[in-house]
Amino acid sequence: MTCPACRTGKLFPNQNMFDYSFKMNSSCSHCNEDFEREPGFYYGAMFLSYVMFGILSLIVVGTLILLFKIEWRLALVCLAFLLALTFVLQFRLARSVWIHLMVDFNPKKK
Repeated sequence: MTCPACRTGKLFPNQNMFDYSFKMNSSCSHCNEDFEREPGFYYGAMFLSYVMFGILSLIVVGTLILLFKIEWRLALVCLAFLLALTFVLQFRLARSVWIHLMVDFNPKKK
């Protein structure tokens, strides 16, 4: 979760996973790359998050049901608990992956 241009500056001011402020730095502290690209830029991160964590959900529930022989209702409760605990991480990871897909790595940029 670093700057996509220099990979040094941080995307988020607080690295605490349980900080529910959702605040994101406006630019990189190292290379001054703008993280606020345009209005609605991170809308695509929502779709990316949906796909990434949909696949994760299938894997978790499938593993619980097929390998651990847990009833499907209990597996869904476990999944809901896991997703609730990792909600901020999901949000940050989706935004980080999205901006890394859109911005080229340029280590010489200052």
